[in-house]
Amino acid sequence: VEDGRITNVTVSGDFFLEPPETLEALTAALEGAPADADDAELTRRLAAAVPDGAELIGVSPEAIATAARRALDAGEGAA
Repeated sequence: VEDGRITNVTVSGDFFLEPPETLEALTAALEGAPADADDAELTRRLAAAVPDGAELIGVSPEAIATAARRALDAGEGAA
């Protein structure tokens, strides 16, 4: 987090995305987002970034948003 914005985003896990470029779109959706954004806002950003016709297998925008919010909250405790 820099200047209240999410930076250096990496989205990874045990899931599949088709087309593979969907991963870049999801990462870009989080990059620069307000660090204090709630799950709903992060989910909206992620869902809007999913290209038409893309398949997310084993993951959803909601799940990524929840993981991101948890990581941000854990990072606040370490600061």
